[in-house]
Amino acid sequence: MNLLDDAHSLSDDLIRLRRDLHAVPEVGLDLPRTQETVLAALDGLPLDISTGRSLSSVTGVLRGARPGPTVLLRGDMDALPVAERTGLPFAAAADRMHACGHDLHTTMLAGAARLLSAHRDRLAGNVVFMFQPGEEGYDGAAHMLQEGVLDAAGERPVAAYALHVLSNTHGRGQFVARGGPTMASSNVLDVTVRGAGGHGSAPHRAKDPIPAACEMVTALQTFVTRSFDAFEPVVLTVGRFQAGTATNIIPDTASFSATIRCFSADVRDTLREGTLAVCRGIAAAHGLDVDAEFSEQYPVTVNDAAETAFAADTVREVHGDERFEPMENPQLGAEDFSRVIDAVPGAMVFLGAALEGRDPDSAPGNHSPLAAFDESVLPDGAALYAELAVRRLAA
Repeated sequence: MNLLDDAHSLSDDLIRLRRDLHAVPEVGLDLPRTQETVLAALDGLPLDISTGRSLSSVTGVLRGARPGPTVLLRGDMDALPVAERTGLPFAAAADRMHACGHDLHTTMLAGAARLLSAHRDRLAGNVVFMFQPGEEGYDGAAHMLQEGVLDAAGERPVAAYALHVLSNTHGRGQFVARGGPTMASSNVLDVTVRGAGGHGSAPHRAKDPIPAACEMVTALQTFVTRSFDAFEPVVLTVGRFQAGTATNIIPDTASFSATIRCFSADVRDTLREGTLAVCRGIAAAHGLDVDAEFSEQYPVTVNDAAETAFAADTVREVHGDERFEPMENPQLGAEDFSRVIDAVPGAMVFLGAALEGRDPDSAPGNHSPLAAFDESVLPDGAALYAELAVRRLAA
């Protein structure tokens, strides 16, 4: 079977599906229109289809003609609360956008389902297609694991794979991966500083929470740089700060939230203790109260070394030696696919999808309202998904 040629013969269909998904992005765990589009794309294929009870997931099981193990392929489906500014003719009109390329992931996985279904008679084993909502902060993978996606074929997969496109940093069509820690753990710090409101002209008669909250933000940055070895990757970014309603009103409260990324449980524990201590200490110094909560979101994504090497060899054999590039350093982004490959050996592989003519080093990155992805990578991604399943089952 020549899955790569078959995939390129589907190119027009894949582009059409991707644009349908892109034009109607949905956020979170409830993606009814996305689910409907995926089900329509899978209609007629020899798959055992099930949908989620607590989320709009789709799970398809392809049973090969001969008995064998099970392999899982995952594609996430949700979008982001970002207003698109790409100017594409099929751009989303609402304040939501597929700014992380999940529409491409979903399309490539649906393409792989078509490719493998056409060669079902040559498969020895089962393939589980995991179409997952809620990757962007909603822990959709955990929900699907709780609902039994790993047992969908009747037995646990021997391996699991996911693809993730990049709108910058790597050239179009370049596959990138590394064994071991690949993406960081994600944690959230939520802080509300409580004071006493008053008139802006008489701050001494109020308890102003804003200066204290601002001091916390800057002190947290100093805490990170002075508490960890410079060679230990830690990132703390405050992405939300809210306070006040008018220039002459001192509010009762000020609040902010930060995302915190790291690569080890020990570092995470130090971050929890230290960030809470910083916020509580500054609040006490200002005579204010504070509610501070540190919550764990996603664990570190750790690619299995053997499965990563297998994926790299597959890329080289299918697409050519020059199309695979070892990832030198892990990324500080986070992924709930980490939960899947905590349970079974697996690997996440990245695929450069910067638009032709754009410099990957300066192109807008994933999550930007200007993020744009080259659709020419869709057949190659679908073919790799399919090849990983075929070759892993044969192995």
